[in-house]
Amino acid sequence: MRAVVVRDPGPPDAMELADLPLPRPGPGEVLVRVMAAGVNRPDIMQRQGLYPPPPGASPILGLEIAGEVVAGRPDGSWPATGTRVCALTNGGGYAEYCAVPAGQCLPWPEGYDAIRAAALPETFFTAWSNLAMTAHLAAGESVLIHGGSGGIGTAAIQTARALRAIPYVTVGSAEKAALCVRLGAEAAIDYRSEDFVARIGTLTGGRGVDVVLDVIGGPYLDRNLRCLAPDGRLVIIALQGGAKAQDVGMARIMTRRLTVTGTTLRPRDTAYKAQVADGLRRTIWPGLADGTIAPVIHATFPFARVAEAHKLMESGAHSGKIVLSLVPA
Repeated sequence: MRAVVVRDPGPPDAMELADLPLPRPGPGEVLVRVMAAGVNRPDIMQRQGLYPPPPGASPILGLEIAGEVVAGRPDGSWPATGTRVCALTNGGGYAEYCAVPAGQCLPWPEGYDAIRAAALPETFFTAWSNLAMTAHLAAGESVLIHGGSGGIGTAAIQTARALRAIPYVTVGSAEKAALCVRLGAEAAIDYRSEDFVARIGTLTGGRGVDVVLDVIGGPYLDRNLRCLAPDGRLVIIALQGGAKAQDVGMARIMTRRLTVTGTTLRPRDTAYKAQVADGLRRTIWPGLADGTIAPVIHATFPFARVAEAHKLMESGAHSGKIVLSLVPA
């Protein structure tokens, strides 16, 4: 099979296509012929040598795919051979074939093609696991989502609405703000020109939000705490701004009974990811089928132009997902 390899960590041009043996599915896994693969920020970090795959995972980049099962489970349980699935992988998505735990597969929503299906797993698994399962975001509560126009942000807005919560977002431009509002954000705050702490205070009548979903990390820690209502929960899922925080008002955590936690999805075990998949199937997949929820796709690149896809993601000029197509045009 053709697959993307990184001989030495480095810039996008460090990636190249090579011929590799087909993966062999392990216990509980299925083999999928990949038709499309999503591009995600962890792929960038792994390519740079900053995010090694967990033990036992494929060293090939790629955390989400859509395609057709070509070798199902021996016991005949779902998904059977011939089933079209999208899946959260543990690695190996940038290849023509990928072995995936069956519990991390979901069916293509009705009416979807491979490109749209491949844009779902990483972002919606991340949004659901953090908002519903970690933060326990409830109906009527409010959430501030940083990076609202990105792949995770656009999925998180729609997930919050599916939970009947009220999403606010931060973005970097008026165009991105308009996109988020169309998706269901109650308000979009331009962090380049507005103080998001002050704006959240105004929007919530001084109370603050119940949950903050943060991808920035250290530089935002104190401001995130100041955005939270009593008993609020801060969930840190990325450190795009850095891992160090300074001048943090720790007393606020105690006096307002705040919870600060962080998660990474890739190292979690298959049983946990299967729980996430079950929640998505019950709550998000019906909305994908009827069109009330949808992935936002910014650009699609042929498999051989994977370096261009990475350069676009690194530029930050995109809104929503970037997808690689492995199917000839």
